[in-house]
This record gives sequence, structure tokens and C-alpha cells, in this order.
Amino acid sequence: MNALAAMRSAWRALLANPLRSLLTMLGIIIGVASVITMIAIGQGATERVQEHMKVLGANVMLVLPGTANTGGVRQGAQTSQALTEADALAIALEVPEVQVAAPSSRATVQAVFGGTNWSTPVFGTTNDYLEARDWPLASGRLFEAGEVQGAAKVVLIGQTVARELFGDQDPVDQVIRLRNVPMTVIGVLERKGQNSWGSDQDDVAIVPISTFRNRVQGDAAGRLKRVGSISVKVRDGHDMKAAEDNIRELLRQRMRVQVEGDEPFRIRNLTEMLQAQEASSQVMTLLLSAVAGVSLIVGGIGIMNIMLVSVTERTREIGLRMAVGARGRDILSQFLIEAVTLSLMGGAIGVLLGALATWATAQFAGWQVSMTLNSIVLAAGFSALVGVFFGFYPARRASRLLPIQALRHE
Repeated sequence: MNALAAMRSAWRALLANPLRSLLTMLGIIIGVASVITMIAIGQGATERVQEHMKVLGANVMLVLPGTANTGGVRQGAQTSQALTEADALAIALEVPEVQVAAPSSRATVQAVFGGTNWSTPVFGTTNDYLEARDWPLASGRLFEAGEVQGAAKVVLIGQTVARELFGDQDPVDQVIRLRNVPMTVIGVLERKGQNSWGSDQDDVAIVPISTFRNRVQGDAAGRLKRVGSISVKVRDGHDMKAAEDNIRELLRQRMRVQVEGDEPFRIRNLTEMLQAQEASSQVMTLLLSAVAGVSLIVGGIGIMNIMLVSVTERTREIGLRMAVGARGRDILSQFLIEAVTLSLMGGAIGVLLGALATWATAQFAGWQVSMTLNSIVLAAGFSALVGVFFGFYPARRASRLLPIQALRHE
């Protein structure tokens, strides 16, 4: 019996009991659909974390003020006023792993252009901040050295501010007012989108740190060159943990912190946090896929059970085939093809249901999903392997029947 004849015979046997065939495939269908959906959800979560890493910039950590202690009473987070512009300069010059260290301070002000106004966060910082964040310009130019040193009235704006204030106009070289200070727009930042906390990063205006200190802040913190944070970018290929330890040691020395004393600053390794999230999502994907894979194994056991029943029911048929010249391998191939066909049909239906479930998850749950060809091939290939593995024993049992005994079977 050639392969084509074996396939026709297998199809006839399956179509003879369509309901039983469908119920047999059910485990495979559910397993394949589950595997595809779980992998799509897990891959979507991983890609979302990777997007957040791109948004934040690679190899980035943030130095923040710590907790102030007044009369033995600890205040809230970031109440310390310990960080200065000089600290950022020291980090950039004295920590070999650091590529740039950008001091920055923040305030929310009203931006005004003509008859339009928009409340937006204003950051006072340097060009190093954009380098640390991997944030290029869409148009215009960066701050010049003289503008940073001389508190020039220039500003870079994000895409949201550009849209709200200027609409379709080109903002470059236009003058806006920030806290009633006229500022010339010299550049527009590329779009960044939302961060992991849901904040619009494009809703921002950036001025030189000296401009912020002298013209926007204008309080004791400005006179003392206090800053709200320091964004640090570590050189590619260098150990983030070593850089963090060196920064901590340097700041403790500069601030004369005692050996057992509380640090008036905090260091947040943003890259490590996101990498930990990515690793967690990948582990969760593997666990969910493994659980879904159990359905495939259960489906395979169902195929084996039904094929054993089929062998028993068709024992006389097997005897007749052997009596007219069918060989053992012909019987083996026929039943094996039936098992694999059940698995592949179940896999095909499972792929369709998995795609539908993935789409429904994205539409109704609002989750980010990513269905790839690799996941489809993996699930379908595993379903075929299940058919071969669990169908082999019944097929071999059928092929080893003796014709005389098979013909006598009632």
C-alpha cells in the first residue's frame, strides 16, 4: 500500500466516526490554542518591557535625593536637598564606568504662545541628559556651551507641547513664555511616548540648567545649585553594579556620610529593574506555555486511547487486509497516518482558535500581544509529534496481529 492509498484509507476511517474524531482532537485543539495564546501574551509583555528600556535609554541609572531627617523625624521620600550640580560633574569625571552624568531639576509652569497656553513640566538640565536618555532631536539644534553657562533664554520642547502650542506651525525660532520669561524655541524632540508609569514623556520643555536656576527656580535651591536628580549613563560593556557601587562610594565621601549613617541620596538602576521585569515575563511565558503544553499531552493520550479502541473494533478488517496481501508496515502506516492526521487537523483548528484568542485578548483586555510564526510552527510541530508518539503504539499493535487470529475475532 502506497502513502496516498494509506491516507485515503485513513480519511475514510476518520470520516466514518466524525463526532468521535472531533472529540479526539479536542485536547490537541485546546492545547495548541493555549500554547499560541500564552506565547503571544508573554512575547507581548517582553516587547513592552524592551520598549520601556528604549524609552528610558540603555544602561541608565538615576540618582535621587534621599529622606531628610529633622529633629529625629524622618520626612518623606526625596525630601533631602543634598544633590548639587557639582555632584553630577564629579560622577562624570571620577567614575570611570560613567559616560555622562546630567543634573536636572523640574518644575511645572504655564507655557504661553500668542493666545494659546499649556501647563507643562520644565526641566533644567544639559545636553548630557538627552544623551543619557537616547533622545534625539526631530528638528533644530542642541544647547551651545555658552547658552548653558550664560543662562540663555532658549528651550527645547517635546512633541506634545509643540502640538498644543503651535498646531501645524514650525516651532523652531518661535518665542514662548515660561513663567513670563520669553524663551526662543531652538529644537523639537523626537517622540518618546508614554513611560512605564503612563506619563506622557513628550509633554516637556527643557531649558539650560543655569536658565532654570536663575530664571525659573529662583530660590535658595537655585542659589546653592541644588538639583532634583542626576541621570547617569554607563558606558556600553561596563558593569552596572560596579558603576553603582562607585557612585555610591563617591557621593558618601563628598557628603561626609558616616560608616553607619543614612545616605541622603538613593540610586535607582532603571536598566536592572526593567531587565528583571523582562526575565520575570519570560519565566512566566515558559510556565504558562508548559501548563498549556500539558493539554497537548492529554490530547495525545486521548488519541492513543481512541486508536486502541479503533484497532480493537477493526481487528477483522485488519485480518482481511493481511489475508489479501497487506504487510505489517502497511497496517502500521495506515494507523499512524490516522493518528497524525487527527493531530494535524486538531493543530490547524487550534492555530485558528489561538489567533482568535490572541486578537480578542488584545482588543478587549487591552494587553500588548505578539503572535509570531515561530510560535505557530512550534505548536503545530509539537501536535504532529504528539500524533506520532501516541499513535505509534496502537499502530504497531495493529501491525503485529496474526491474520488467522484477527479473522476469528468477534
